[in-house]
Amino acid sequence: MYKIIKKERLHDTIYSMWIEAPDVASSVQPGQFIILMIQEKGERIPLTVADFDREKGLIRIVFQIVGKTSEELSTLKEGDKLYSFIGPLGKKTEIALYGKVITIGGGTGIACIHTIARALKEVGNEVISIIGARTKDLIIMEEEIKKASSKLIVTTDDGSYGRKGFVTQVLKEILDKDQSIKKVWTIGPAIMMKVTCETTKPYSVETIVSLNSVMVDGTGMCGSCRVTINGETKFVCTDGPEFDGQLVEWSEFANRLTRYQEQEQKSWGIYHKPTHTCRYGKETE
Repeated sequence: MYKIIKKERLHDTIYSMWIEAPDVASSVQPGQFIILMIQEKGERIPLTVADFDREKGLIRIVFQIVGKTSEELSTLKEGDKLYSFIGPLGKKTEIALYGKVITIGGGTGIACIHTIARALKEVGNEVISIIGARTKDLIIMEEEIKKASSKLIVTTDDGSYGRKGFVTQVLKEILDKDQSIKKVWTIGPAIMMKVTCETTKPYSVETIVSLNSVMVDGTGMCGSCRVTINGETKFVCTDGPEFDGQLVEWSEFANRLTRYQEQEQKSWGIYHKPTHTCRYGKETE
C-alpha cells in the first residue's frame, strides 16, 4: 500500500508522484488534500491532490523541496512505499454551473488548481485559467491545465515565457473588459492569493483561496492551522482548505506560516550534517 508508481522531476526542486492509494482515490474530490508520512517517526506533511485515477486507485501529488521532509521525499524512487497516506481531508470545492469563471495558479499552486479547473469545465463552465511563475522552467503542468480549461494564459515574472508580469495583472485586464466573471479561484503563495483578493474586491467578484497552513494532525485537534476568517477562528484542515479570500486575515496568516521556522532550519541542518565512519565501524556526526 502507498507505493510510488510513477515519479517525475518537473524542475530542479519540483517533483510529481503517482501514489497507489485506492481508498483515497475512490472518494477524493477537487480541492481536498492528503497528509503523508515517509516513515513512522517522520513529519506529517499536507499536500493538495493534483490529480487522481479512480479506476487505477492512484493519487498524484506535486511538491517542491522547501525543507527536510520534502527533500527526503524527493529521494524516494518508483517502487518505494510511504509509511502513511491519509485522506481525503478537508472540504471539497463547491462545483456548480456558474457561467464564466477564472482559476489562477502560482508556482506549485498550478498543480493544486488542476482538478478544480477540470471539474468546473466538466459541468459546463467557461473556465479561464491563468498560471504563473518566476521563470519559464517553473511553469508546471501546462498541458494538463490547458486541457482542463476553456482558455489558458501563462505569465512569468521575468518574461521568459508567455506574458511578462504577474497573474494579477492579467486578472485585472480581464475584469476590466468582462463584467460576466462570476467567481475566481486562486491557489499559490500567500502574497499572490492576498493580492488576487485585493484585485477582485473592487469588482465584487467572489474569490476563493486554498490556504496552505502549517498542519500537524489534520483533524482539527492540534489547532496549528487555525486562521481568522471574518473575525472568527477557523481550522484550515476541517473548515477549509478553501475560504472566501476577502474574509481572510492575511497578516495573521502570513505570520503563522513562519511559526516553526527555527525548528525547520534546525531539522534541515541535522539532515544535511555529514556523517563519518569511525574505526569501530559506527557512524558518528
